[in-house]
Amino acid sequence: MELRPIGGRMWKAGAGEDRLREMETIKGALEAMLFVSGEPVTPRRLAEALGCDEVRVISALQELSAEYQAENRGIQLRAVGGGWRLHTHPAYASYVEKLLLSSKRARLTRAAVETLAIIAYLQPITRGQIANLRGVQSENVVKVLVEMGLVAEAGKEKAPGGPALYVTTEKFLEHFGLRSLEELPPLEEFEPDRETVERIARSLSGRADAENGEGAASDDGLPSREEEALGETFGSPDETPGIPAGAGRERQENDAPFMERAGEGQDLPEPLDGEGQGEGFQES
Repeated sequence: MELRPIGGRMWKAGAGEDRLREMETIKGALEAMLFVSGEPVTPRRLAEALGCDEVRVISALQELSAEYQAENRGIQLRAVGGGWRLHTHPAYASYVEKLLLSSKRARLTRAAVETLAIIAYLQPITRGQIANLRGVQSENVVKVLVEMGLVAEAGKEKAPGGPALYVTTEKFLEHFGLRSLEELPPLEEFEPDRETVERIARSLSGRADAENGEGAASDDGLPSREEEALGETFGSPDETPGIPAGAGRERQENDAPFMERAGEGQDLPEPLDGEGQGEGFQES
């Protein structure tokens, strides 16, 4: 047992107390670094900044996350997109909206949510296959999702014409608070009824015509099984998930809830022939 001066006073510190104080220092440093970070940070990167073992950093992150949840704090610490990031608590989203969001907001429409759900569950997938599943042409919606960084091209299909294949991105995982696509709810929980199955079968039967540019049938408004599953996990397009924390006032717009700020400040492509106006976004 050794004596150490702290603030002009003497106190006794054993090995256990030293370790506890060291862990509290690590946790405090992690909070500060994650608060100013604009993206998820990996434990390895945090460990390099702290100059300590990665296992200890992971332990500290898990303790911090548990403390926030136990105290029902306004901030939560989550593992998303391969790293860790601070988010606002979803229960307080309405207050954050009032503070940060303007009266006019661009919202992700149902068509965009449905398209994103199909890509998330069936990736890699072509635009023609998406159109056949939805029952309408989806090229404009896919372009919007690509511009937002939620979807990206991932090579070409080995078929005549070599149509592009689309997959979700790390940004998709980050915004929906997922570690990986394995955390999506299983589709078996959202089995479609007979009418929906027949609609999908009719849609798939016209895949060749759609991919040859002859267009797809009009949308009948029925939600896909993929959309229902994604909506079950993340709520409706107008609901707001937890918002990542950022550094300073310049991050306010970036910290706005994803579903409420999607597409702001973007010049969206004009709708193609046969595709409805405002399919990707709508003003409210």
